[in-house]
Amino acid sequence: MLKKSILIFLVCFIAFFSCASRDVVRKGAMPAWVNDVYSVYSKTQYIAATGFGSNRAIAEANALAALSSFFGQTLQVDRGAASFYQQAITNGVMDGWVDTAEMRTRVRSTSTFDDLMGAEIKEVWFDSKDLYYAAAVIEKAKGVRIYSELMNANQNVIKNLVTMTSAEKNSMEGVLRYRFAAITADINVFYRNVVVLLDGKTDDTSSGDRYRLEAQNIIKTIPIHIKITNDRNGRLFSAFAKCFSDWGFETSAQPVNAPRYSLDVIAALSPVSLPNNPNIFSRIELTANLKDTNSNQVLFPYSFNSREGHTSQAEADNRCILAAERNINEAFAGLLNDYLTRLRPKK
Repeated sequence: MLKKSILIFLVCFIAFFSCASRDVVRKGAMPAWVNDVYSVYSKTQYIAATGFGSNRAIAEANALAALSSFFGQTLQVDRGAASFYQQAITNGVMDGWVDTAEMRTRVRSTSTFDDLMGAEIKEVWFDSKDLYYAAAVIEKAKGVRIYSELMNANQNVIKNLVTMTSAEKNSMEGVLRYRFAAITADINVFYRNVVVLLDGKTDDTSSGDRYRLEAQNIIKTIPIHIKITNDRNGRLFSAFAKCFSDWGFETSAQPVNAPRYSLDVIAALSPVSLPNNPNIFSRIELTANLKDTNSNQVLFPYSFNSREGHTSQAEADNRCILAAERNINEAFAGLLNDYLTRLRPKK
């Protein structure tokens, strides 16, 4: 038993020492890469940079930042597009549109656009006084392979997104699929720029503008008819219309021949009597249903009611409309956002 315990201890000790030795910070004479990183890492094979700081973490972060700065504005990507793309990855939306498990793994590895994928800290040196130095490198061939695979995966996603029937295309889901294709194409431009700076070759990659244009063309074929019973000077219509226009959809208060989508709203204002209260009160009640007329389905319902008071009936009514406008801009907009978010491409 004792021999066995000693053996286990020795194995653990050796394993620990081996791991620790790989993570050790070099000391002693200054390595050549501190003054000239390309004296050790050939420009034909690597892009490299150094950084220094008062501790190892700062030195490594500065080295990676210096490495990224080589790419300059090429590494800039629209934050809105990046956020949408990352969210789609995190939520698993992308999984259904990528054909192979290997590609799904590669796409999921895209966690940030601030750092270069494939970049690594190769060496760290401490000057035995107060500064740490780090060498960050990206092997060109490795980087080209990683970003080319991501581009191929995204091209596959785009192809799957825009392949649909005419009925599927001319719908809210069709609009979102084309918009997602546009975002994915924009991300591919970012990947292509990285590949080029890594001395790699890639096919021409265009931005997502043509997919955005097609999304706008679809929107024009499916204006949303908003019918409001008992509106007040079009104020409720304007509030509801804004929620749709924020997503890029067009709306109409006029009857539309066979509209694909309709929002039927009923508003009711009524006086409220509160004995022994000097103010005058009104109550507003709103009910609304967003319908897909093709399937005759209610996509989601909305309702709101509130009581508001003032010294006159007209002002009490006005305050009710104001309360409704605020709720439409918040609650209805949230319901619409949730619905459209659920429509984000699912295969």
